Amino acid sequence: MEDSPSMDDHQDSSLVVGVGLCDSAPLLWRLQDLKTARRLGLVGALLGSLPRTPRQNQRLGRPLLLLPEEEQLLRDEEAAGALPGPNQDVGGAELRRQFEEDQQRSFEEQSVLALEDRKSALRRAMTSSHTGSESGAEAVDEALCGRLEALDHSFSFPQSAMAVQLSTARAGLSYCPEARAHLQASWPIREQNNPRSDARYQVFRDLRGRGFYLTSAGKFGGDFLVYPGDPLRFHAHFIAVCLTLDESICLLDVLAVARLGSNVKKTVLLCSPVPDGGVCYTSLQWSGMV
Repeated sequence: MEDSPSMDDHQDSSLVVGVGLCDSAPLLWRLQDLKTARRLGLVGALLGSLPRTPRQNQRLGRPLLLLPEEEQLLRDEEAAGALPGPNQDVGGAELRRQFEEDQQRSFEEQSVLALEDRKSALRRAMTSSHTGSESGAEAVDEALCGRLEALDHSFSFPQSAMAVQLSTARAGLSYCPEARAHLQASWPIREQNNPRSDARYQVFRDLRGRGFYLTSAGKFGGDFLVYPGDPLRFHAHFIAVCLTLDESICLLDVLAVARLGSNVKKTVLLCSPVPDGGVCYTSLQWSGMV
C-alpha cells in the first residue's frame, strides 16, 4: 500500500482546505477541498443530497462534515482556510435577499403544482366513478365537480410542505490572512481544555501519523473506527476507545465493548495519551464466558 500524503505536505497551496462553519459544525463545500482532505487522509461524512435525487439518504453529496479532531488537525498544521466572519461578509445582505426571493418563487411554483396534482386526482376519481350505476355516477360527479370548483378558492399549500433542495456548492471561501486568523481563534462555541477532547485529539493525531484512516465509531461503542487504508477499499480493523491516563472505566463497560468488537470482527483498543507525547494502546479480545 502506498504511503498517504503527510500533513507536512500542506505547504503546497493546493493542499489548503476551505472550512465553512454552520454553528459549530465544520463543513467542506467545494469539490477540490474534499479531494484535498482525502489526500490528507481525512474522511469526514457526507451530508448533502444530490441534485437529481434530493429525497433519499442512501447516496449523499456535499457538504462534508469533518470530525472535530479532523478540523483541529487541519488548523494545527495550518492546512485550512476559513470563511470570512459575519462582519467581513460584504455581500451578505444581498445574498440573503436573493435567497429569500428564490425561496418565495419556489414556494409559488410548488403551490401551483400541488393544486394541479389535487385536481388531477379528483378528475381521475370522476373517470373511475363512471364504471358504476348511472344514477350513482351522476351523484359522485356532481360532488367531485363541486370540490373542483372549491379548490380554486379554498386550496392552501402550507409552507412546511415545500420541498427544499440542499445546496451542493458554495462560493466565497477565502484564504486571506484575516480568514486564517479567524480560523485559529478560540471560538466560544467550542468546549476548550476538555481532558476527554484533548485525549481524543492526541489519539487521532497519533493514529493518523501512523498512516491509519479514522471515522466516527458512535455506532460501535467507541470513539473512532480505525482503517488500515482508505475506507472505500478496506474494512475497519480496530475500535478505538479514548481514555485519559488516570481515568477509571467500569468492568461491565469493558466487557460490553470487548464483546461488541468480537461480534463485528474488530479489535478494541483502549487508547490513553502519556505525558511524553505518545499514546499507550491496550488491545482487548473477547474469548468467551468463563
